[in-house]
Amino acid sequence: MAGLKPLIVRLRNWVGDVVLSVPTLRRLEEQGYALHLVGKGFAPALLRGFDWRVYKLAPTFRTRVIQLRQLRRALNQPEGGPDCIVFPYSLSSALEARLSGLRACGFATEGRQLFLGQSLPRPRAGHTLEEYWALGSEFLHAPAPAPAPACIQWRVASEDVRQASELLGQHHLSQPGSPGFILAVPYASGDFGGQSKHWPGFSGWLETAYQTHGCPVVLCPGPGEEALYTFSDRSQVLTLPKVDLGVFAALAQRARLVISNDTGPGHLAAATGAATLSLLGPTPIERWGIRGLQTRTLQHQSGWPSIDEVNESVTDMLRRLHTQDHQRS
Repeated sequence: MAGLKPLIVRLRNWVGDVVLSVPTLRRLEEQGYALHLVGKGFAPALLRGFDWRVYKLAPTFRTRVIQLRQLRRALNQPEGGPDCIVFPYSLSSALEARLSGLRACGFATEGRQLFLGQSLPRPRAGHTLEEYWALGSEFLHAPAPAPAPACIQWRVASEDVRQASELLGQHHLSQPGSPGFILAVPYASGDFGGQSKHWPGFSGWLETAYQTHGCPVVLCPGPGEEALYTFSDRSQVLTLPKVDLGVFAALAQRARLVISNDTGPGHLAAATGAATLSLLGPTPIERWGIRGLQTRTLQHQSGWPSIDEVNESVTDMLRRLHTQDHQRS
């Protein structure tokens, strides 16, 4: 990073948002900035494949101000310097940056323009990835912003690839000639507009997926999610707890198919290039749809897809992947 201009970036607090901001972060890097990212506790593992400094966000308003001030000084940024971007929309995130001596670039939400050095209205339409891209364009003073990329080119750390390979070997999921495995993400935190983002058919689908598709299913529950699903012995569902997001990304790349609720790890799986089936309920696809090279989304205008509809999509995607493999060989 020698010779690059340091840039402090406050990341958003959710995995999916951080994933969707990566094209903007890579663009900033390409424009000559050495990124210093401040985010929630998951951020260092999530972004391990990138050559960026990632700091765990301090827990309180006061300590976050101190953290940003110390980082600004360590990077020799003058007080009132402009080299900071704040992705969160909150008034507190802009105020933290201002009190630390930074004049950040961010969205003009919650009347916080007074605390920002640069601001722009949050776009009312378009995909969230494009929203973050617009913020990067504002910071760079791009006169004619380049179009946002259609896909996210994710980098997986070699150490995460090694750990994923070891896990698969321990559970006999990487033998030559095996049908591979399906990586499922039946978890989803929060809701959208007061409605759940959990596909209600996930439990039933998981119980019969092996009999239907001939592939074992792997789950990687996060902290507190381990006991949400239980299965019979014949289900061939393998639960791998305590897998961090970096290793999860490497597992997604090795999976035959990923099937996911609307949740951050689903965005991450798609970003790695994994074949990913996204199940959406109330979430608008035009704003929050997954971005990747091999993706498909199932969503109804009202209600959720049935287990039969999901199985049809899984069967079709597996068939297409098998055809691609045959053509390559």
